[in-house]
Amino acid sequence: MTDESPMSGQALERYRRYLAFLARLQVGYRFRARLDLSGIVQQTLWEACQNPTEWTSLTASQQMAFLRRVLAHNVCDEVRKLTSDKRDVHREESLDRKMDQSSRRLWKELACDSSSPSRKISRSEQALQLAAALDCLPEAQREALILQHWEGLPLTEIAAHMNRTPAAVAGLLKRGLQQLRATLGAVM
Repeated sequence: MTDESPMSGQALERYRRYLAFLARLQVGYRFRARLDLSGIVQQTLWEACQNPTEWTSLTASQQMAFLRRVLAHNVCDEVRKLTSDKRDVHREESLDRKMDQSSRRLWKELACDSSSPSRKISRSEQALQLAAALDCLPEAQREALILQHWEGLPLTEIAAHMNRTPAAVAGLLKRGLQQLRATLGAVM
């Protein structure tokens, strides 16, 4: 596989931050310390490389949907390994549903009225840009934003989880949103 190939590392690398962002959302803060999210993302990208002919026939939106499905299955597998003594079919269905809901929340954050092919590509690019912008934030700001905006936790619960005061978390959220808006404003 050469660097010019549609399946080169560079071609798939553009999805790494997006997948890492989705993996963080799916796993939730309770399991993050126990799972290797970068390993799950790497496995997902590796699986995408397994059928280059099929991959190159997909549109950007279809590629992202394929990667989300593979990521959801990989997350389920890893969580299943952690909870194998407590295996529950409903929990597996719940993780698939949670992955789908997180993707919908991400799209809602980037909502637009048009559904033309060019607009779909634009939304895909925006999702990748959002994931990259979040990745550039300091860890504490990123964590606070994800816990509030994607996991829907109240300020007091975020503060308890992060071992900070509610005022400190409010400051992290404010600075994180400002930096995120500035970063995304420069890109868009």
